[in-house]
Amino acid sequence: MPALQPYIIEPIWEQFEALLPEREVDHPLGCHRPRIPDRVVFGKLIEILVFGCAYWRIADEQCSASTIRRRRDEWMKAGLMDSLQMIALQAYDHFIGLELSDVSVDGCITKAPCGGEKAGRSPVDRGKRGITSARRWWTPTASPWW
Repeated sequence: MPALQPYIIEPIWEQFEALLPEREVDHPLGCHRPRIPDRVVFGKLIEILVFGCAYWRIADEQCSASTIRRRRDEWMKAGLMDSLQMIALQAYDHFIGLELSDVSVDGCITKAPCGGEKAGRSPVDRGKRGITSARRWWTPTASPWW
């Protein structure tokens, strides 16, 4: 079963593919390993984002985890991931509808019911013990493309 239905992912891929720079293959001996197609790596990145799993879990004989990470970094350096984010939001808005006024964000921190000593101290307990700290224990990342 695909991570996303083809009617959603194919238009996004076509727009993203148009942004990809042309690659010149000029190996002096002409005998290097062929580059994994961008479409394959793109599909693997989508699977990682949809399933929320590690790169090595998605990697297979078709594409290694290192290749996925390298291509992701290459695309990030070229500034393509910001464009991809906008393309994805526009596609979602077109097919499903994106009503930002109806979106709410909520967060909750609770104790792990079976955490025990391995989990460490809970940040929730700080308030109970009267310990205050100006240091933040969680910092959001600037980009969702890790």
